[in-house]
Amino acid sequence: MENFPYLCGIIGINMKTLLTRRTIRKYTDQDVSEELLYRLMTEAARTQTMGNLQLYSVIVTRSQEMKEKLSPAHFNQPMVKEAPVVLTICADFNRTSFWAKCRNAVPGYDNFLSFINAATDALLYTQTLCNLMDEEGLGYCYLGTTVYQPQQIIDVLQLPKLVMPVATLTVGWPDEEPPLSDRLPLKSFVHQETYQDYLGEDIDTYYQYKEELEENRHFVRINHKETLAQVFTDIRYTRQDNEAMSKTLIDTLVRQGFLPYTIKMGILG
Repeated sequence: MENFPYLCGIIGINMKTLLTRRTIRKYTDQDVSEELLYRLMTEAARTQTMGNLQLYSVIVTRSQEMKEKLSPAHFNQPMVKEAPVVLTICADFNRTSFWAKCRNAVPGYDNFLSFINAATDALLYTQTLCNLMDEEGLGYCYLGTTVYQPQQIIDVLQLPKLVMPVATLTVGWPDEEPPLSDRLPLKSFVHQETYQDYLGEDIDTYYQYKEELEENRHFVRINHKETLAQVFTDIRYTRQDNEAMSKTLIDTLVRQGFLPYTIKMGILG
């Protein structure tokens, strides 16, 4: 129990950094040392994982040439080229399958369930790593664009079959302190015992704060929409884009060996 005060201090730090977490898109020129990065990635490996298999791999990108190649896959967002480090976290059943083959075992992980398991492992690892970087004062931006055009990332990083990019982090020392982004209240997403579907009055209550923020009102005005929801459905995340990128994602899962072609044809009709 002699470590109890120390552990309490660590927990306190975690709570503080979680409550003040910001997405950082601008970074100083200061490098992120390999020693620090590798220590954090090692510590993050203590996160939960299916069967203790650690079904993920991380590609570390530091060279400007490689950042330039990755940038188009992320719609040329400036932080991809400007961050000292770019981390691409992949769902990886290639390593585990090869281990099995080397040990006279027959792997059966070229299927969609295995992708879901590996993707879950990879995303849990990513979140733990983010929390650890917060503690160190590092800034990062999580790029959801990773699954929008995954084939470009696969080609640039030379990912073999059964390896699929699922998350990207740009990492560096913060050169900005943006405001905290809004969050929905706990009651809006926690359900007791069974799922309680929403009434219109619930939506009014839960989304009032978000909709009344001046920055969100500004988004509505400049996009010439009636509501904030229309900004999301008509401009940011449209049906057309979602369907097109879903097809791309399915095609890529087939090429990477996680989805049989026959199932793809059934999905796409």
